[in-house]
Amino acid sequence: MAFIHGSHHITLCVGTAQEDVDFHTKTLGMRFIKRTVLFDGATAIYHLYYSNATGDPSSVVTTFPFAQAGLYGTQGTNQAREVLLSVPAGSGEYWQKRLAEHGIDAVRADVAGTHRVVFRHPCGLEYSLVEVTGDPREGYTRNGVPAEYAVHGIYGVGIHVTTPDRTVEFADTLFFNQAVGEEDGRITLRPGEAQYGNTIELIPDTTSDQGTWHFGAGTIHHTAWNAGTLENQTEVKFDIEGAGYTDISELKDRKYFKSVYVRTPSGALFEIAVTHAEGGWDCDESPEELGSRFQLPPQFEDRRDEILDSLEPIEV
Repeated sequence: MAFIHGSHHITLCVGTAQEDVDFHTKTLGMRFIKRTVLFDGATAIYHLYYSNATGDPSSVVTTFPFAQAGLYGTQGTNQAREVLLSVPAGSGEYWQKRLAEHGIDAVRADVAGTHRVVFRHPCGLEYSLVEVTGDPREGYTRNGVPAEYAVHGIYGVGIHVTTPDRTVEFADTLFFNQAVGEEDGRITLRPGEAQYGNTIELIPDTTSDQGTWHFGAGTIHHTAWNAGTLENQTEVKFDIEGAGYTDISELKDRKYFKSVYVRTPSGALFEIAVTHAEGGWDCDESPEELGSRFQLPPQFEDRRDEILDSLEPIEV
């Protein structure tokens, strides 16, 4: 029987690379675990990875800095809009103060039954740190954030939709939704069997213009879900296609994991990912060295010097 474990990662299109590195490492205190490039297309664009202490599949935020290429997106409806990260309960005051010290305006809010700190990435993406009790995922402490406040990993994603019922039906019949709730105008879904990191919040939005789906700074590109095994991933793909959702990709090898992508009724792009036997973050670097070397997919390796010269330099 096909199933989803929970989240795997979330991928964003951001502004400049150094700005993004500083935001995720110096401000949020996350661990920098991989520097490579976007596998799709002929133009080399950075692909940067951040995580908690151990790089758990449900803890990873990855980014494409598109400002250097001059590509920008537009936020709107029928689009994933909010990055939701899990932090320890009671840490809201600490985070509001830390964000202010780094020049970021943040407010504390109670949303959908949770305490949150709400702010924006420098490129304009909406972020919330959601206070969670008992999240066992280990926060990273070597970038200045103590363990009692450190980011555990992904809490979920907020998606703006014009017709939420269609996405609820998709989740209930095909995406292994375990719970539906509604509070503060948000419909909450929890696909998969995980206890943490697998929340989808649907925000009904019939007033915003259609958001863009192409690559472009200032937008979320996709949310990835963990299928566990390649065999299960194939079954999930067949089930989705068999229900008529044929806007789904062939299997793509991303080196660290293998993926298929489906456009959901919400407009949000979902990835169904598997960290396979030959992959994982440490397939090309030791666990202690993660993020220290520039990695390239095989099709770009003969252009290494050219690509390094073309990309903006970053310091971590």
